[in-house]
Amino acid sequence: MRGPGAWWHGKTTTAKVETYTRWSFYSFALVEVSVVGLPVFGEVGMPLTLWVFLPLCGHALLGSVTSSRALDWTCGRRAQPVRLITALGVLTALLGIGALALTEHGPGGDGIDSTMGVLFIVVVPYGLGLMALGMSRRHVLALLSGFSAGTGATAFLVGMPAYRALATMAGVLLIGGFICLASLFSVWLLKAVLELDAARETRTRLAVAEERLRFGRDLHDVMGRNLAVIALKSELAVQLARRERPEAVEQMIEVQRIARESQKEVREVVRGYREVDLGVELLGAQGVLTAAGVECTVTGSAAELPTAVQSALGWVVREATTNVLRHGDAGHCRVSLRVKGARVVLTVENDGVERDSVPSTPSSKGSGLAGLRERLSAVDGTLEAGPVDGDLFRVVAEVPLPTTPTSSSSASGPPSTTPPPPSSSPSPAPRTVNEEVAP
Repeated sequence: MRGPGAWWHGKTTTAKVETYTRWSFYSFALVEVSVVGLPVFGEVGMPLTLWVFLPLCGHALLGSVTSSRALDWTCGRRAQPVRLITALGVLTALLGIGALALTEHGPGGDGIDSTMGVLFIVVVPYGLGLMALGMSRRHVLALLSGFSAGTGATAFLVGMPAYRALATMAGVLLIGGFICLASLFSVWLLKAVLELDAARETRTRLAVAEERLRFGRDLHDVMGRNLAVIALKSELAVQLARRERPEAVEQMIEVQRIARESQKEVREVVRGYREVDLGVELLGAQGVLTAAGVECTVTGSAAELPTAVQSALGWVVREATTNVLRHGDAGHCRVSLRVKGARVVLTVENDGVERDSVPSTPSSKGSGLAGLRERLSAVDGTLEAGPVDGDLFRVVAEVPLPTTPTSSSSASGPPSTTPPPPSSSPSPAPRTVNEEVAP
């Protein structure tokens, strides 16, 4: 059962920043209606209330739509909403002019004067801030200057004293400038996060492309020489056949042998049965993840581990690295290699995993976690993988160290003079306990 915060925690960092930015500006509409619109009913008569409240609701709705389209333009999903910005500017100016006119020539009273003052000081700066979301900095500066100058001129024309007109103009300049600056900063922050996300995706693609190139180089190393020999021997067989020389048959037999060996080597490359150097894989995983923007730390050394153990764990490192790049939004990955008793334990742990993107059980045999379990089972190893502690995903592989039999104690010294206990059948000579190979 998904908790109440699953919707938020399921988003990536970029989506969280975008959602937070959007709803911050959507809340402007709620502030307008609750702080300015509702008090109008108690301060102004009913006919005038409707003439104030309905345009105010329209301004809040238009501001929300404009901010949504402006942020879509910032994210590169839509064209610049020029018409919406223009309509919002006109409606903001009309509401501001109406508020100033009602302050000077309205029904009168302290209540309506304060209500219209709040309406003006909220609607005009908020409108400027919402329009700034879809404009460049140079245009925002011109918009702010124009509204400030227009406010001073309108206040003077409706009959305000000069000092009040200047104070109103300064209020629009300061409050509107602050909200416009906040809007521009929000747009800059959102663009920076989007660019970082795009750069990280590009690095991930480059890391995957580098891995493909490495596989191509391995395949070229395996097949290049064999194909050259096949071509050379085939040409030689053709020349010998034209001369009716019996050696042509021997050359073609050799071509067949090399072709079969090439098929076997290709299968080994594709299926991953070639020996893998664990130390090289650890360094390669750290380099690939670092190039993809994931902080990777590697602890432990594989220098003295047996070849079979290195080969099995090397494929675990390679597959786990691929999963870190493909699933989730990892920021840190920790790879630990240690010897625990008679077993070698490899742990790969990363954060930023999306639980829905990583299946708990493999769906196809021979790939992913299923392929790793098959390879580890060949050396009596085990594999555990799954999400732990919130957004962490952990892969733990354990492989036993191979043992080498030693010669029996009777072969290392003189034969024992103590007679064996009587038994109905001869018992085999006692053997010493196998010694463990130290890593």
